[in-house]
Amino acid sequence: MTPNASPDPQRQAHQNDEIDLLALFVTLWDRKVFIAAVTLIFFISGIFYALLATPVYRADAVIQVEEKSPGLPGLSEMSEMLGSESGSTTEIELIKSRRVLGTAVDKLNLDIDVKPNYFPVFGKVLARHFPQSIAGGAGGRLGLNGYAWGGESLQVVEFTVPEEMYGARHTIVAQQRNSYALQSPAGVTVLEGTVGSIEEKDGYSLFVRKLTANSGTKFSIVKKRRLSAILGLQATLEATQKGKDSGIIALTLEGTNPSHIENVLNVIAQGYLRQNVERQSAEASKSLEFLRAQLPIIKKDLEEAERRFNDYQVKVGSVNISAEASALLKQVVDVEAAIAELQLQQAELDRKYTRDHPAYQAWREQMAEQRTRKAEMNEKIKNLPETQQELLGLKRDLEVGTEIYTQMLNNIQELDIVRAGTVGNVRIVDDAAVNVEEPVKPKKALIVVIATLLGGFLAVAAVLVRAALNRGVENPDDIEAIGMPVYASIPLSDEQRKLDGVKSRNSSLLRKRKSQHPQALLAQRNPTDIAVESLRSLRTSLHFAMLESSNNIMMISGPSPNVGKSFVSGNLAAVVAQAGQKVLLIDMDLRKGYMHKMFDLGPENGVSDVLAKRLPVQEAIKQTRVGELFFMPRGVVPPNPSELLMSKGLTELLDEVKDQFDLIIVDTPPIMAVTDAAIVGRQCGVTMIVARFGLNPVKELEATKHRFEQNGIQVKGVVLNAVTRSASGYGYGYGYGYYNYHYEYKSDKA
Repeated sequence: MTPNASPDPQRQAHQNDEIDLLALFVTLWDRKVFIAAVTLIFFISGIFYALLATPVYRADAVIQVEEKSPGLPGLSEMSEMLGSESGSTTEIELIKSRRVLGTAVDKLNLDIDVKPNYFPVFGKVLARHFPQSIAGGAGGRLGLNGYAWGGESLQVVEFTVPEEMYGARHTIVAQQRNSYALQSPAGVTVLEGTVGSIEEKDGYSLFVRKLTANSGTKFSIVKKRRLSAILGLQATLEATQKGKDSGIIALTLEGTNPSHIENVLNVIAQGYLRQNVERQSAEASKSLEFLRAQLPIIKKDLEEAERRFNDYQVKVGSVNISAEASALLKQVVDVEAAIAELQLQQAELDRKYTRDHPAYQAWREQMAEQRTRKAEMNEKIKNLPETQQELLGLKRDLEVGTEIYTQMLNNIQELDIVRAGTVGNVRIVDDAAVNVEEPVKPKKALIVVIATLLGGFLAVAAVLVRAALNRGVENPDDIEAIGMPVYASIPLSDEQRKLDGVKSRNSSLLRKRKSQHPQALLAQRNPTDIAVESLRSLRTSLHFAMLESSNNIMMISGPSPNVGKSFVSGNLAAVVAQAGQKVLLIDMDLRKGYMHKMFDLGPENGVSDVLAKRLPVQEAIKQTRVGELFFMPRGVVPPNPSELLMSKGLTELLDEVKDQFDLIIVDTPPIMAVTDAAIVGRQCGVTMIVARFGLNPVKELEATKHRFEQNGIQVKGVVLNAVTRSASGYGYGYGYGYYNYHYEYKSDKA
């Protein structure tokens, strides 16, 4: 590609994506200690929860559902052809029905919820791991005898409450000599009683069978509605089929009390088995009842057919049936018997199915086939002689009646045997059992892993959200992009923090310390500090900037408080004075100036006193212990600082001192807070702004520049203060070597 060729847009977008990912990694790496600490806290919390959480056990039972046989003999072939009437899915719904579960609720009093009152947070853990011996008297750990500490038990057989008190939490308080008191949710005693006797009062009824607890121990008791207890049991009971069409159903129930859930699951399984047997027996009983009702009718018809046959023989004499008529008779009897059996099946089908059911449709086809055969037999009979036809008809009625009657007697005997020995099509393969050695919950390893991952995720999210909300400038290039050259990047000094008594290096904490000000002059205490070295670089850059200024007065201001402008002003004046120049440092923050603390001086007899004509200029100038550095404090805080600065006294003060010193540095309040800097800046040859790393957004610096320009003041440049080292390389700006620790000034004339 030629040098003048435009870059590929896709390649630029790819590079931008890489830069974004790098910046993201840098942000996370800078906060790696925070992320590791939060992750460790969650890891430890996960371990504690896994160790202290109440274990949850699982009871399981196995039931086999066999293929259901038809209730009425003769339907087996049809059932095989159309499939089983009831499958495992149907049986699962029956197991979880209110009828089956309601039996368990009634038998085990599951509508009564009784729980000991444990001490909050850790009481249940202590009761589980370190149970207290129950002596039957008063007593409890640390004198807290109102709580359960392990080993307590309360068995309530009957508990009724007024209609409006269903679901309300009552309290049973154990007392001396196997007595107790029942308290309402409001704490009022509603009845008192003893163990083993039923107590009734004001709509309440309570029968306590067993109570083991020290005097004063409290138990919470809730009376649920029966339907609510059943629905709650339905939600916790799981019934699943093992394998497709296997007929094996696994029942599981989870809970914190192993013996309780095992007992509940056994009662459910036994209740379902008993209900299944009753259902099978009921079907056999109904079929037997139907057949016995039909038997007298069939017997009467048989007797009538026998009478008519005998009467005809007496009338016409003894007549033998021909061979052809005998063969037709046998066929007709078979067809009539089949039709009669199908008619009996119709009553069973009408009870079980609708007319559109496939089983009913199959019955219709069989009935139509038999009737067609009967019609064919009747046509053949018409070809016989009249005497043979009459004799054949009477003989047919007699034999068909005999066949139907005999078959019905056999069916009645079979159903009687079925009813007597009904065992149902369900059997319990495995009774309920609980593995108390291995609880199903909590899964300790999984909890620790999830807690650790959650901690790491939340920590990373917090860092990214904080980075997104913190729009403070961290790259000098961002400042120069708005037309403000950066003269120096001053690192955050650990030595200055020690001098000021600050323990944390975290810049965000430093920004929150609104009352924290420099207590000593760093350039005097530790001249070799890296921040002082950066100020020496700034001194060199300002030397050339002052050559173009209208006078030797330089104002240092900032956009907001706590950016470190007083630190920069005081230490810059010190390093300039250490270079052999005569410097005057003036604290013109007449409201909150504190630079006098850096020189162990008082604020009195200063600028405000000179401007108010209470003190000559020379008496306000004080000698410091740093070479040719002189200092003028703020003076007494005046009621009208802006008016004093707008007076002629300020011009007279500066005119008097500018010829006496090589450099005059004026420290002013932040421009975005008050207008003092705009007033003072008009009489200064150079104006510098101090911005704090990670605190002042670029927009704020741009607004500061615009505010000065509105007042006819040109900002010469910016000093980026309190820069912290980061993996991004922005930080100190010196990479990983001491030799390049400041951000070098890029002249706009280059």
